[in-house]
Amino acid sequence: MLKKLTLVASLALLSACSTVPITGRRQLSLVSDSEINTLAATQYREVIAKGPLSTSSQQVAMVRTVGQRIQAAVETYFRQQNASDQLAGYQWEFNVIQDDKQQNAWCMPGGKVAVYTGILPITQDENGLAVVMSHEIAHAVAKHGSERMSQGLVQQLGGQALSAALSTNAPATQQLALQAFGVGSQLGLLRYGRNQESEADHLGLIFMAMAGYNPDGAITFWQRMDARENQASPPEFLSTHPSNGTRIADIQRELPEARKYYKGR
Repeated sequence: MLKKLTLVASLALLSACSTVPITGRRQLSLVSDSEINTLAATQYREVIAKGPLSTSSQQVAMVRTVGQRIQAAVETYFRQQNASDQLAGYQWEFNVIQDDKQQNAWCMPGGKVAVYTGILPITQDENGLAVVMSHEIAHAVAKHGSERMSQGLVQQLGGQALSAALSTNAPATQQLALQAFGVGSQLGLLRYGRNQESEADHLGLIFMAMAGYNPDGAITFWQRMDARENQASPPEFLSTHPSNGTRIADIQRELPEARKYYKGR
């Protein structure tokens, strides 16, 4: 009986797989786009309400300018791939959160983006900011948040459907969502895996190039990030993230493809 139940559960999970837009990688998907976008919008409003938001008009204008250019590039790319339906329900927003200690940015499903002021000294300019924002937006359009939410539902809540998980354990499910979307990643839970990071780097290079930003800037950004990171960080084989050295090498291999999309501005 136990073997039969295990087989049934395995078949159910297999049937819940989908493919990553563009790359075609198979991923677990227990949450519909409409469910994940609605949940993301709710969580985003709560995070933004807590703020505090940056009062620098220069910072806000730069983030929104870069974000809107990448948004246009993403929409163009998906249209060219006859996959505009993958962006159904997106309602883009770009905000800057005042926190100089947080060297972070994220994009929730549905195009809800936040950039922390702490990362701006590392990005330095619009091109550096485009590296970060295109990478985070790539996570969203590749449905990595939904994938991680699905993994969390299996690991922490026994594979419950999202609606059931919210009704029976709303606080835990909402916290799971924030972790899945990359918010509060300092908690160390549900970090993006190497496949997801590599996909976001790859797609991000294309999106920033299409938006008119030089994709070669990704190399210098990650070199700056590497110089600032704690030298006591764990070795690559103990981390879900590729090391900066590996990431830079991967990006260098992908740059020739990205440069084909770069026309400059």
